[in-house]
Amino acid sequence: MGKCSKDKRDIYYRKAKEQGYRARSAFKLLQLDDTFHLLPGVSRVVDLCAAPGGWTQVIAERLESLANDNCIVAVDLMEMAPLEHAVQIQGDITAQSTADAIIAQFRGAKAQLVVSDGAPDVLGLHDLDEYLQAQLVLAALNISLNVLEEGGTFVAKIFRGKEVSRLYAQLQRFFASVVCAKPKASRNSSFESFVVCRGLRLPDGYVPSMELSLFDEPYANEAERTAGATSVLFQSCGDVDGWDADQSYPMEDDDEHKEPLQRPINPPYAQAQKST
Repeated sequence: MGKCSKDKRDIYYRKAKEQGYRARSAFKLLQLDDTFHLLPGVSRVVDLCAAPGGWTQVIAERLESLANDNCIVAVDLMEMAPLEHAVQIQGDITAQSTADAIIAQFRGAKAQLVVSDGAPDVLGLHDLDEYLQAQLVLAALNISLNVLEEGGTFVAKIFRGKEVSRLYAQLQRFFASVVCAKPKASRNSSFESFVVCRGLRLPDGYVPSMELSLFDEPYANEAERTAGATSVLFQSCGDVDGWDADQSYPMEDDDEHKEPLQRPINPPYAQAQKST
């Protein structure tokens, strides 16, 4: 398989390199912001599971001003190459120390927007993949409840499987509005979507804590499993006449293969690659 094979198969991968983005996922946030206007008027943003930094790049570009009072905090368990205008925290999003470090960067204030494009390695077992992704979303939600201001916005990647309605119900406990969105840069063949949750409002008597778990407990029966399940509005994002993530586009004769702008630093799979 030639070096340009992926460039031909994935137009967003090619365009990300051409436009200086570290990952094709940058276009997903661009399309989400075009539809939901997430970034105008915002000055304190947290990007969870940020590596390699494509979403952080978009946030830095789209903030109305990068004055001293603007702050972007990028958090990831793995090391991430530095980005201008962003403070990086290498930490576990389930740890109290990570939440404390985020608040410290905002000088005691809280974030206005928290985003998370994180996902586990997909196994191809849809039920298990959906479960693992839901646990990651709930971990991102839990830290967000600790660092996000009242009325704030939370955006996270989800896998839209058969249990997703229970995840919607959990999110609706904390936000006035929950919408499921599918950017055009997200392949139709993927069950990936994003939840856009606006208007954080904590339930009466609820005190956020990193010690509390939002994870589902085992259900005693089918009726208990389906209790509280709900649906939300679905919104497609991006120009309907724009690039199709599932279509192959030919390269011009003078197009040259470009290496990714920033490869992962010490990725978990590196050891496995060495042993093969």
